[in-house]
Amino acid sequence: MFLRIWKLLTNNKVVFFFILILAAFLRLYKIDDYMTFLGDEGRDVLIVKGILEGHFTLLGPRASAADFFTGPIYYYFMAPFLWLFNLDPVGPAVGIALLGIATAYLVYRIGKYFFGAPAGLFAAALYAVSPVVISYSRSSWNPNPMPFFSLLILFFLYRSIMDKSWKILFFTGLLFGIAMQLHYIEVFLGITIFLFIIISTYILENKKRIKICAMRYAEFLLGFLIGFSPFLAFEIRHGFPNTKTILNFIFHQDLYIKEVVRTSPMQIVGDVFFRLFARLLTNYPPLDRLHDGTLIFTLWQLGVVILAVASIIALLRIKNKIALLLFSLWLFIGVLSFGFYKKPIYDYYFEFMFPLPFLLIGNLFHQLYKSERMHIYGKIISIGLFTTLFLYNLYWMPFKFAPNKQKDQVKSIAEFVVSKTNSKPFNFALIAAQNSDHAYRYFFNVWKRDPITIENEIVDPKRKTVANQLLVICEDRNCAPLGNSLWEIAGFGRAEIAQEWNISVVKVFKLVHYEGV
Repeated sequence: MFLRIWKLLTNNKVVFFFILILAAFLRLYKIDDYMTFLGDEGRDVLIVKGILEGHFTLLGPRASAADFFTGPIYYYFMAPFLWLFNLDPVGPAVGIALLGIATAYLVYRIGKYFFGAPAGLFAAALYAVSPVVISYSRSSWNPNPMPFFSLLILFFLYRSIMDKSWKILFFTGLLFGIAMQLHYIEVFLGITIFLFIIISTYILENKKRIKICAMRYAEFLLGFLIGFSPFLAFEIRHGFPNTKTILNFIFHQDLYIKEVVRTSPMQIVGDVFFRLFARLLTNYPPLDRLHDGTLIFTLWQLGVVILAVASIIALLRIKNKIALLLFSLWLFIGVLSFGFYKKPIYDYYFEFMFPLPFLLIGNLFHQLYKSERMHIYGKIISIGLFTTLFLYNLYWMPFKFAPNKQKDQVKSIAEFVVSKTNSKPFNFALIAAQNSDHAYRYFFNVWKRDPITIENEIVDPKRKTVANQLLVICEDRNCAPLGNSLWEIAGFGRAEIAQEWNISVVKVFKLVHYEGV
């Protein structure tokens, strides 16, 4: 009986089933309470609600770091989930969580395909519990599907070359066209794809290499153009404004000069390489919470570097040269490309490489476990390191901290604002340091209580867009709305405070027109 239970528990399919259940639990449990819902998320659901009402778009979200837009594909991904959840913003967040679970599945299957089933299990289990990965799998945001698409793209790219299939290569280009609409950082993955096609063709083909390579690029490009066509249609129609801005943003120092990073390229590359493994595998603290210089952090950094280098050495030991080429290019081109990047680098920029360190470390643990030279010691080291990483990351699961309940807060504040309008027309303003008012406006729109937008006097000389009341939300309770330079307040004209309230985490003011003594 005991042996049967043990065989069941050590069965790859059973273990993988529990990994998927754990991945689903960590991404879906109380997602409504822990999801992010601020200005950007409010803007997105407003646009997607418009799509559901028939107002289609060829542009996606605006980049937070510069004045350009991504493609619209993410909005169309959000649409069915927003509809299924009856316009509740949690719907698109659930869609992202489901993609996160699917990515854990792909990590196992692709890890098993290239390195063996145990490597896939090691990789998928660590991917399932990584706090950084989980945090980006529980909120609706356009970069968050990148791990799924990047992993799928590279796997199909490999298969297309090995199987000599133009159909798979065409489909790979189509997927890359979709991925490029999620975030401009996918350009770095494009460099990996370009080099992989030419180098793998040189290795595998003995004749007509140039012709074969050209045909493969043409097949990939055709798929890419179709996948990228919504964004491309807008660019062609308007003279490529976003493409020019994206290239300037990535490679030129004279744009948004205040955000330019003055670190040398090699320092940037070293930092990115370390953070890729440290943040994802060991939940290493972000820079703003780092107490550098202490012994524990020095040992932590050393341990991460040893793990990273060992995983690369283990990769070099695999016999499949084309697989080695694929993973090497993904790692080194992905990391080295950031050396040309002139702006601050945030964790979500790594999302196109999120699955990579887990696959590499899974391969390392598998090689240690089956090593004949290390005997029992290899098994002890691999199981010990895996268990330590797994339990440590699991300890920092999202539910360890109280939920932010941002969506519920925004909704309750918006309800309060509406209740103070006495069912009459109103203007609306938000005073905040780093937020926009779209999240509040989304609920106003759903309830059909949209505030009137104040127009310029040239457009509205009779001031018909100025209501008799202005409701102001201050996210800083010490703010003073009177005389504020914000257009929604300045455009309202000279005003006085009729009422004010403390509600949830904000202060709400009702302003009316000043009537004098």
